[in-house]
Amino acid sequence: MEAAIITTYRCNAQCQMCNIWKFPSDVKEEIKPEVLAKLPNLSFCNITGGEPFLRDDLEEIIIILKKKAKRIVISTNGYFSEKIIGIVKKHKDIGIRISIEGLPAANDELRGLKDGFDHGLRTLLELKCLGIKDIGLGITVSDRNAQDMIELFRLAQAMNLEFATAVVHNSYYFHKYNNRVTQRESVIACFNELIKEMLKTKSLKNWFRAYFNYGLIQYVKGRKRLLPCGAGTDMFFLDPWGEIRPCNGMDSDAQDSSLGNLTEKTFKEIWHSQKAMNIREKIAECPKNCWMIGSASPAMKKNIFKPLIWIITHKFFTRDVIKDL
Repeated sequence: MEAAIITTYRCNAQCQMCNIWKFPSDVKEEIKPEVLAKLPNLSFCNITGGEPFLRDDLEEIIIILKKKAKRIVISTNGYFSEKIIGIVKKHKDIGIRISIEGLPAANDELRGLKDGFDHGLRTLLELKCLGIKDIGLGITVSDRNAQDMIELFRLAQAMNLEFATAVVHNSYYFHKYNNRVTQRESVIACFNELIKEMLKTKSLKNWFRAYFNYGLIQYVKGRKRLLPCGAGTDMFFLDPWGEIRPCNGMDSDAQDSSLGNLTEKTFKEIWHSQKAMNIREKIAECPKNCWMIGSASPAMKKNIFKPLIWIITHKFFTRDVIKDL
């Protein structure tokens, strides 16, 4: 099982594609680290936010989650370099993913964070100097920054970093419902170029990421997701108040998507409750077709042969994904 732990909705950035920063959680109400000890054993855990490094007790959270999860990755905008490096020096076995939304001009414009690109890149360089293995950068693709995607991938390759992608989505989590890709053909062409570059590498991870990016093309086209969604079964989302939800895509104004609160019950009671079973039935009929790494990654692992067949076909026979569309 995999989990996304949303430690806070506080954020120092003012992203155009996400309004979390307009609706910050109250530090006094955020889930206490000791509550996380109630979580089950996990194969993977993503610590995110908001900006998780705004939490003064983040190291306590890491210490508890390291007892629960085989692998931990923290998603951050990389701005608080000193704090990030200070924690990673003591926990070199965790991963760090820094969100960089394009080259300097696009990144700082989209994130509303002056010198944000410089801070993010400096943090990546310092992590490399520390010898941290599980580090990378990620971009949320929109009309504004799609053209920068391939340059960021090449930067990641040159620095031997992981490279993650997403496309703008809408949900209660982002407090956004007007994100959309209007320049579809241009954005799809950029993804096609990225996929070809990934398939040229010798990295098996990049080949599977190529498939994931093919799924993002399907999302941009408004098509059905490539694989069934296992949210609420193979993975879950824990919000800053302790609510366990299947994902961050289901809209709370449309239905109560909380399976239960971890501060009030055990995880087992929540996970096997009638309410959880009812919500899973709704997930099976969810029309949103989100394709975000949190739910797509476990789906790819669960249905491994579909990505493998796609990889073999496009790696060894054709690299032009657009011809498949």
